[in-house]
Amino acid sequence: MNSLDAPGEPDAVRAPAGTIVGRRHARTRRFLGIPFAEPPTGARRFAAPVPRGRFTQPYDASRHGPTAQRVPLFATTTVPEPSVPGDDVLNLGIVAPAADEDRAPCPVLVWIHGGGFLAGSPASPWYDGRAFARDGVVCVTVGYRLGVDGFAVLDGVPTNLGLRDLLLALDWVRENISAFGGDPDRVTVAGQSAGGAAVLALLSSPAGYGRFQRAVSLSGGFFEAGAVSDFLGRLGDRLGVPATRAGFGGRSVADVQRAVLDLRDERGDDTLVLGPFVGDDILPVPVAQGLAVRGHDVPVLLGATGDEFDRGAMDGAARAAGSRLTDTLFRAACPRTAEARRAARAGTWLYSFEWPSPVLGGAAHCVDIPYFFDVLDAPGVTEALGPNPPAELATLMHADLVRFVRGREPAWARATGGLGDPVREYGRPSAPLVADTTGVFDPVVRQVSRAARTC
Repeated sequence: MNSLDAPGEPDAVRAPAGTIVGRRHARTRRFLGIPFAEPPTGARRFAAPVPRGRFTQPYDASRHGPTAQRVPLFATTTVPEPSVPGDDVLNLGIVAPAADEDRAPCPVLVWIHGGGFLAGSPASPWYDGRAFARDGVVCVTVGYRLGVDGFAVLDGVPTNLGLRDLLLALDWVRENISAFGGDPDRVTVAGQSAGGAAVLALLSSPAGYGRFQRAVSLSGGFFEAGAVSDFLGRLGDRLGVPATRAGFGGRSVADVQRAVLDLRDERGDDTLVLGPFVGDDILPVPVAQGLAVRGHDVPVLLGATGDEFDRGAMDGAARAAGSRLTDTLFRAACPRTAEARRAARAGTWLYSFEWPSPVLGGAAHCVDIPYFFDVLDAPGVTEALGPNPPAELATLMHADLVRFVRGREPAWARATGGLGDPVREYGRPSAPLVADTTGVFDPVVRQVSRAARTC
């Protein structure tokens, strides 16, 4: 059996979208690669997503669908991120508990993968929702357009196509998830890195209103793209085409993605080159400004890893650059979000993941994902976390997330964006696996903590 296939016996669901045939294995049901939009090819390549028509024949949802990623962000990535060929990249996967007529509708977690808005794959085994299904949560993973196809600003092209894809996916979930045992009125949208940034963008967007009831951002931030016209011009030169819809549309998605990554590597710049655009109907104002006035009825859980990009055996200059990226792009977004939401009716709660991977040399970017998903046995985990990652930490972290998705208030106090905000701290060495503390995101404390780590 192909590793992208779902195991088990056929399991058919009749939804508003049509009959969808997945697989049932033990107490878990999987429905993979379900298109929620028409393929973004031809005239639709640089157009707003079009809802998928109802399936007229049973749809085979036994394997992961095509991915928007054609070229991985790096030759080796921390998260296993398979690229799946095909045009139907706007698809989603559902992992749900076994059908039970006596069970009340389950809360729903919609997961948005990371990858710097340039890469990433919803088919990663680290995003397998089997532990959520075990705990009575329906888990949905979503694909969206990436790079130039999803976030370039081009004449005659709608901006923020990647975010528009995600909004349409949330509409599909609302219309269809009850057929899979989910509650369309209890949807939590969650993501990591670029996915976490997308969560904050959707929370701040007028278009996101009413599409979800809770939000979780892991290592997200305010990842709005800066002026990209110069970058797109150089990209067009590299590809031998004008930096226009017609020019880029005349080259394959793979060619464009490869050229973006090559040009980015030549610049020696790890900052974002493409991402959410501010100034349209999706993001009329910067994310932080939008958070101050929107999403106030949506509880938010967010945090970052302790080291993100400044871990391991780096030289002094590299460590300093990594520290700047860690603090400005990721960790600073936590108190800034809490401060922006100070007047919100719903609460904001912060966490910090501090367990240091012995392989990566710190609490690096992405290492918290297998703990939140409780999938320490997934492929690639040993390579990133070593042979003995603490299973109890995964149990505790996953339980906190499940409680939040179920609608319960976290066990620790709310944050307001001030100094000494309460934080749930996971896995700090020489401390309990889970501890409630303060000051983790305060600048002075942060500097002291970082200096201690480098001694």
